[in-house]
Amino acid sequence: MKYLSNVSTLEYDSSKCTGCTMCTQVCPHGVFEMDGKKARITDRDLCMECGACMKNCAAGTITVRSGVGCAAALIKGMITGDASCGCSDGDEKTGACC
Repeated sequence: MKYLSNVSTLEYDSSKCTGCTMCTQVCPHGVFEMDGKKARITDRDLCMECGACMKNCAAGTITVRSGVGCAAALIKGMITGDASCGCSDGDEKTGACC
C-alpha cells in the first residue's frame, strides 16, 4: 500500500551499507531489496515511516522520522478496526510503530 507520494522522510546512504539484509527482513512493506551486496530502495512511497529499518541498521545507513506514512496507516487501521501501523513494538495497548 502506498501512502502519500513524495513525502517520506526515508533517507538511505548506500555507501555505508554492509549488506547485512536486516532492512529487507524487517520492513513490513518491502521498501528495500538486495541488489548484489547492497540494499536498495524499491519504492520510497511504500514507506510508512515506522522506523524498523533504521532501528535494525547497525551501520547507520538509514534514517527516517515518524511522519505521515505511519499516521495514514494508523488512521486506516482505526477505520478498519486494526489500529496498528503494521509493525508492532510488542505493546498490545499502544500498537506503537517499531
